[in-house]
Amino acid sequence: MQGGYSEVRQRGWFCLVSAPWKDSFSADWLMPEHWGARAEPVTCGGRGRAWFIESGNLSAVLRHFSRGGLPRHLVEKHYIFIGRRRVRSAAEFLLLHELTERGLPVPRPIACGYRLRAGLTYRAAILVARIPDARPLAAYVKPGDEPLWYQVGACIRRFHDAGVYHADLNCMNILVADQVYLIDFDRGALRPQDSGAASWKQKNLGRLLRSVNKCLADVDGTVRERLWQGLLQGYERSGAL
Repeated sequence: MQGGYSEVRQRGWFCLVSAPWKDSFSADWLMPEHWGARAEPVTCGGRGRAWFIESGNLSAVLRHFSRGGLPRHLVEKHYIFIGRRRVRSAAEFLLLHELTERGLPVPRPIACGYRLRAGLTYRAAILVARIPDARPLAAYVKPGDEPLWYQVGACIRRFHDAGVYHADLNCMNILVADQVYLIDFDRGALRPQDSGAASWKQKNLGRLLRSVNKCLADVDGTVRERLWQGLLQGYERSGAL
């Protein structure tokens, strides 16, 4: 990303802001209340709280980090603070920044921030560019969509060959627009291409298969299998395992 990013502190928030937005950014951007009716809740995909933001030349997705499972009922919005660059929002922002620099199809990071609470825990948020006219992979489930699923497999392979681990690869985190995109890189990472690479890549695909079987449970089994095989062909034919 040309120009990189800057650290900004405002209203108790510690933020990272991409260069194009540095001069106009306000920490208020990280709160949906600031946007009022311009913030539309995202109603599908993901366990976190998210909003579509449309305001002037800003078209973005705002996401607040939330816990899942049992911890959610105890401290849904807060995490233990163990260092600035290990904050969930900062880690995702920096990863997206790196992937954008590498030319991989991900949302452009706009800003992220965290706010300490009693010095021990924090709450966090991230703001990324919205991908125009994007639809999730789960919307493409009819016979004849196999070529698209082939492209999805090739896209995933491109990320894997770059050592990119996606912690929650599912049907809603794969978007189709002018090209195939991967989104939501919370807990994602860059991993070395060592002897253990094949294992995490196959586990990644296994997680996606479980999502396909769950999200597409109402799709005819034969069609679902053909779509999945199309994805695997795109993955396997895009490089050597």
